[in-house]
Amino acid sequence: MGAINHQQFAFRYGGRWGTAGSSSAPDFRRFLVGESLNHFTIITELVNNVNRYYNSPNVYVIFARPVASTKLYPRTALALLTALNLLNYIDRSVLFAVQDLVKAEFQHSDAAFGLLTSVFFIFYMCAAPFMGPLSVRFSRKAVIIAGALLWSGATLLTAVTHNFTELLIRHTIVGIGEASFVILSPTLVADMFPEDERGRAMGTFYLALPVGTALGYVLGGVMGPAYGWRAPFYVGAAPGVLLAFLLLFIPEPPLGLYDAPEKAEERTSPKGWKGWVSAVKGFSRNAAFVTATLGMATMTFALGGLQVWMPTFLHRAHGYSLLNANLLFGASTILNGILASLGGGWLSDWLLRRTKAAHYLVSAVSLGLGIPAMCFALFASGKVMVVGIFAAEFLLLLNTGPLNAAVINAVGPHVRATALAVNIFIFHLLGDVPSAYLIGYVSDRYSLRLAFLGPVITIALASAILFYGMRFAPDVVTPAPESAAGAAS
Repeated sequence: MGAINHQQFAFRYGGRWGTAGSSSAPDFRRFLVGESLNHFTIITELVNNVNRYYNSPNVYVIFARPVASTKLYPRTALALLTALNLLNYIDRSVLFAVQDLVKAEFQHSDAAFGLLTSVFFIFYMCAAPFMGPLSVRFSRKAVIIAGALLWSGATLLTAVTHNFTELLIRHTIVGIGEASFVILSPTLVADMFPEDERGRAMGTFYLALPVGTALGYVLGGVMGPAYGWRAPFYVGAAPGVLLAFLLLFIPEPPLGLYDAPEKAEERTSPKGWKGWVSAVKGFSRNAAFVTATLGMATMTFALGGLQVWMPTFLHRAHGYSLLNANLLFGASTILNGILASLGGGWLSDWLLRRTKAAHYLVSAVSLGLGIPAMCFALFASGKVMVVGIFAAEFLLLLNTGPLNAAVINAVGPHVRATALAVNIFIFHLLGDVPSAYLIGYVSDRYSLRLAFLGPVITIALASAILFYGMRFAPDVVTPAPESAAGAAS
């Protein structure tokens, strides 16, 4: 539906349909409705939701004064948010690329470095529940910008990091800053694209995960040996500040712009501790949300552990130099991150026309097919291992867009930030928080190759959970053609 027409208001009056200004109907223009801007905004959203729901292009409303229709720039916003997400994952993975260099300076065990990643995610998870209430108190965009500035500043603290404890403190600050972005940015993306386009939108946004991770490996692999392990961390700081500034100029979309009215109106944003607890209880009864989250958690156990230890594994077990190990794994992750993230989003959106379970189906099948490829990547050698790495990454990353879209679509817009906080808390708690440490622990006592059996098992479990979750997929809402016109860039 486009902008509201301020010339006409179709309404039921005295058994007949009338128009504003007609002799047989009251003139609503004389009513001083909504003297504050907030009232106008509320009425605008309500009428637009009704129009979208009933697909009625002839229903309009008139106000005492015109209500400006904010033009959204979804593609521009998506590009900026994706770029910030890219820097987010570059910052995380640089440490993995220079891990042996840091270990040589600080003299700590593999388990200690696995614990470093775990502590980062613990603070990240603890900060996550506060982001929803903060976004209500201020705005989603304001909290995202503040978080980006916080983690960019913390990245610069690497310059004064001279022992393991200081590195740990730096990591906790980055975790708090990143939590704001990772919780709230997907909700902005969701409100800028209709449900049948969210697989592609989320695929684009989350391609930053594998591509940013890969660029971190390449950056660390190239700059670490040449300039020291601290140098790669500086690269992401200045661009993060610049992108946060540019985000100031992007309008924030209203909650639930493309969602069905019953989703938008059945709940309100949780307020206070009791409201948050009530929302969490509601999520626990939402089978679509629970299965998508548990599938994501078991998958994250595998992917989180592999991204921490794979370059080290290539270096130790296969004799690759630190540079070549990072270049190989980085090249595979960049290529497959782009192809799989975009391809998975497109495929699930296409299948969504045929089955509402498309996001779950694509994720489950791709993870299942990834298991034999993982075995070649982790337990073979030579060219077979290299082919296995590329094939496994493609199949495991194919679910990036679909699975995140499944989580987004499983809940209403007013509780979406809270749902994402719960989702992130659970999948990190059960996923990469324990996996990095456990793989390091098994590596210290046995071997890194043996430790990689854990990720293979959890990928199989993730596939099974998502196959089961298909039966709970929510119905898909397709908006009226007019509803996209006013928001397009």
